[in-house]
Amino acid sequence: MFVDRVTIYVKGGDGGDGCRSFRREKYVPKGGPDGGDGGDGGDVRIVAVAGTDNLAAIVHRKHWRAQAGGKGQADNCHGRKGRDLTIAVPPGTLVLDRDRGHTLRDLTEAGQEVTVAHGGRGGRGNRAFASATNQAPREIQPGTPGEERWIVLELKTIADVGLIGLPNAGKSTLLSRLSQARPEIADYPFTTKHPNLGLVTIGDERAFLMADLPGLIEGAHSGVGLGHEFLRHVERTRVLVHLVEPFPPDDSDPLANYRTIREELLLHGRDLVEKPEIVAITKAELTGSEEARLRMERELERPVLAISSVTGQGLGALVGSIVQRLNDTTVAAS
Repeated sequence: MFVDRVTIYVKGGDGGDGCRSFRREKYVPKGGPDGGDGGDGGDVRIVAVAGTDNLAAIVHRKHWRAQAGGKGQADNCHGRKGRDLTIAVPPGTLVLDRDRGHTLRDLTEAGQEVTVAHGGRGGRGNRAFASATNQAPREIQPGTPGEERWIVLELKTIADVGLIGLPNAGKSTLLSRLSQARPEIADYPFTTKHPNLGLVTIGDERAFLMADLPGLIEGAHSGVGLGHEFLRHVERTRVLVHLVEPFPPDDSDPLANYRTIREELLLHGRDLVEKPEIVAITKAELTGSEEARLRMERELERPVLAISSVTGQGLGALVGSIVQRLNDTTVAAS
């Protein structure tokens, strides 16, 4: 099961109460107060851990509470500190405060973390209140409660290259051909319900991560179909490969289909349409696909590749174009 959005309740551990105690020993008639302080409560931390690709491991647990601090004890013994609670998430997870609506942290790399609920502070025992004028204090301080809140964990797939296009454009087939990924493939729309990742290797040293992203339909920017469940994953990619089917089963126009996807990216915003894009006509082994490619090239006034995941036609040129665009984005960023 793939899960990319989870809402959970988190609470830091409560601080332990301070202790009221007086020293009672033979031959020590004025032992004085010896109540220790309570321990601090544990924190709740979200940590990005490599090797995980979705939030399925935490979806069935809604409440997460760190351990409370121990109470203070006699003989000036302080209470133990509560253990911190760590929640592991995949790199690329956005941590949001549900009620306030702001971002707590964007965990883009493994090892990054954020404390989402601080533990309460331990209360002071009566020893802490002793003074020259109050040599036998009876007051103590209770521990403070731990911080609590509802947070939203939202995963945005981190990939160098994102495959986009209408359902059945051939994204999953292309990913399986270029990498070791094995996404579900069928001859009906919306086979892909969640992003699939594959590592595309070039020689012995160079590689890039490619994501097969779920198909868009018109109105996706407003939540139609997979809507934002798809679009938020596009935000992380550096280069988009836009696959267009030359002969859609519904007899729609390939050029119109291309423009539909571009319009959805534009309406979603966040500069998605500004990302470097490679356009490719798929299923080049079919008769007449070259005419569709040439028409798109004329109308768009830009190069349009022809590829076939079945025969391998054009795949080398596609990978070369992807590498060039990735290099260009790296240079621009530096």
